[in-house]
Amino acid sequence: MRAPLQHIETSGQLPRSADAVVIGGGIVGVFTAYYLARRGMKVALVEKGRIGAEQSSRNWGWCRQQNRDARELPMATRSLDLWDSFATETGEDTGFRRCGLLYLSNDEAELAGWARWRDFAKTAGVTTHMLDSAGASERGRATGRTWKGGAFSPSDGTADPSRAAPSVARTILKLGGTVHQNCAARGIETGAGRLSGVVTESGTIRTKLAILAGGAWASSFCRQFGFRFPQASIRSSILSVSPGAEGLPDALHTARISATRRSDGGYTLAISGRGRVDVTPQQLHFSSQFLPMFLKRWRSLAPGGLQGMRSGHETLRHWRLDQPTPMERMRILDPAPDRATIRLTHARALELLPDLAKTRISAAWAGYIDSTPDGVPAIGEIDVVPGFFLAAGFSGHGFGIGPGAGHLVADLVTGSEPIVDPKSYDPRRFDASVWGKVADF
Repeated sequence: MRAPLQHIETSGQLPRSADAVVIGGGIVGVFTAYYLARRGMKVALVEKGRIGAEQSSRNWGWCRQQNRDARELPMATRSLDLWDSFATETGEDTGFRRCGLLYLSNDEAELAGWARWRDFAKTAGVTTHMLDSAGASERGRATGRTWKGGAFSPSDGTADPSRAAPSVARTILKLGGTVHQNCAARGIETGAGRLSGVVTESGTIRTKLAILAGGAWASSFCRQFGFRFPQASIRSSILSVSPGAEGLPDALHTARISATRRSDGGYTLAISGRGRVDVTPQQLHFSSQFLPMFLKRWRSLAPGGLQGMRSGHETLRHWRLDQPTPMERMRILDPAPDRATIRLTHARALELLPDLAKTRISAAWAGYIDSTPDGVPAIGEIDVVPGFFLAAGFSGHGFGIGPGAGHLVADLVTGSEPIVDPKSYDPRRFDASVWGKVADF
């Protein structure tokens, strides 16, 4: 039972040239192409499988500022405005709404951490309300429990992962751009010391600008032209239930379970941070850089299996541009969910939210969340290939901040004033140690 996803029709005919080529049709890739097309550029977006089919349709759908790392908060704030304005400007419906996000806890240390974040957020103009026991218990009355406290971020919200990326892709087509599904980018060509083309399985597109928004595939792609991008993935398993439950918060987080109302009236259920570590050559290769990350999150992680090895997205090998690549053998990363996690998630959800007993499990799926060593995305131009930009490693945050990330990439590509300070996202930071700088999220 896979994650639901809208299908869109796109072209199989590649353009001979483009002002910019975007590699990857997830939420970051489509918003990058959208903001470039809005600036009058001739844009081609190539996707090895379907638009939005990997992590962009497999997440919770949260678009939040609450508890963001300081480096990501400005982009999260701008992204909320961009989610709003996209619907107004295009008439497309991504399912975005500012329903507010509710956090409940009985742990004093956790509540103190949220309060510290609230105090920091005030300095950035972000409003979060700390809730006392009465306020938390009232907002969380669907649980039938008394809570010590909580937090409520009223301006945060959710969008629909099943239709957000396809909605943006349709707008790219309306703006005169081209979108190509089932068309893997195999590599790049250079000339005169800079990018000159993107090689795909269907031919080469001549261009002086390209953006890699390849999610979990980004590091192996970069390796083909000698750029070292440390990246590792965690397999996360979640489920959805049918409509029928009433009176539940639209978006709820607790330490044991999180629940999000879907567009169809059902709910997505997950355990925050829980995942399986599927061993891959790439993960072993970068293990020393990820040690601080894994040490910080070890309580939520468990050993996985060989799914990641078989998927090929974290291979260390080089491939030929005139032969099929791992992307063509695995069009869509669709790992099997961890059944133990699915059972535990559902049991915890029924215990916390009794009205879910009126529903049934409608789907269960897994996805690979790609991360950087510090948990902050890499966005910027690659020194070794002028004209080639990277936008990857979003560490489970890409969906919510996708509009801001796409806008920032478009700013950097066109030399415009950046929507946010890009310094924290510079891919060159991985040339130095990031020990001790793991994001708090």
